[in-house]
Amino acid sequence: MKTSILKYYSNLAESYDENRFGNSYGKYIDQQERTFLTSFFHHKKYTKILDLGCGTGRLLNFATHGADFSENMLKVAHQKHPEKNLAVGEISRIPFHEKFDCIFCFHVIMHQNQEETKAFLNECYQKLNKNGILIFDYPVKNRKKTISPQEDWHAGNSFSVSDISGLSKDQWKIKNTTGVLFFPIHRLPKSIRKFFLPLDTFLCQTFLKNWASYQITVLEKI
Repeated sequence: MKTSILKYYSNLAESYDENRFGNSYGKYIDQQERTFLTSFFHHKKYTKILDLGCGTGRLLNFATHGADFSENMLKVAHQKHPEKNLAVGEISRIPFHEKFDCIFCFHVIMHQNQEETKAFLNECYQKLNKNGILIFDYPVKNRKKTISPQEDWHAGNSFSVSDISGLSKDQWKIKNTTGVLFFPIHRLPKSIRKFFLPLDTFLCQTFLKNWASYQITVLEKI
């Protein structure tokens, strides 16, 4: 499975940004994620921040370091962010010796099972400073079960808050959760999708986040 995913993203590297985030659907998700990260880092004074699974560097402006398992994706990231410290590595084997104040990881856990996610959590725990913060997203199990059970998702993996809580107990404290992509905008005309974004972002901060397509979780190392 890992080999096929690596091959898929390596082959897609040159066109990834335009293919995934150059259209109205991708821009919709990108804006929600950027809004979250901008708000989160607004008053934080972190020295070292790792974008784990940074891909082509879409969110590297929020980080000091980046890691990805695809050399082809990292080549694109380096072209866009030559000032960043980048290295080839996996989420369960972070390729840096130093420790970080914060690690964020988007669009990666969707490809992992619970055991792989546990290995990811353990590795991040080792690579974070005391009271360090880990931010990651995952497909929401409620959404898949109740709203779109028949849809062919980009990745079949999904989690609930209780799943994450069970995996993170004794090492992490859940600080915050927020949703991404509540409305099924892929069913809406492209010309009107952007008008749903402010309401979507608001609803994803309410209890409805438990039925969003993805959920972002903020964990604090304990």
